[in-house]
Amino acid sequence: MRYLLLFTFPYFLFGATSFITPLEYASQLYKNPRGIGCHHCHGEKGEGRLVASYIDKKVKKTFEGPAINSLDFNVFYNALEKRKNGMPMYFLTKKEVQALYLYLQQNRDKPDAK
Repeated sequence: MRYLLLFTFPYFLFGATSFITPLEYASQLYKNPRGIGCHHCHGEKGEGRLVASYIDKKVKKTFEGPAINSLDFNVFYNALEKRKNGMPMYFLTKKEVQALYLYLQQNRDKPDAK
């Protein structure tokens, strides 16, 4: 009986339940995937945001993170697979990309909490 308990306890501890919900996991992943969080450039809900304003050769320019909360999944997935216009490579797994997409879709239409 003691051996049965020894072998089944880890299953009950780790296999049957999760400490956080998929949405909580996705939220944490969005805020810190591998270093800098997505929210710094794309906004809290993926709505896009101004990252920086600067002057280059006497011309005022801006650097903006585009809105990503209304993208089709395939476009979203492919954008994360390549480095472009300041977007870092995160080397995310497909499950991580799916979690991020879930987070953005869940929060897209929610009103701002104040």
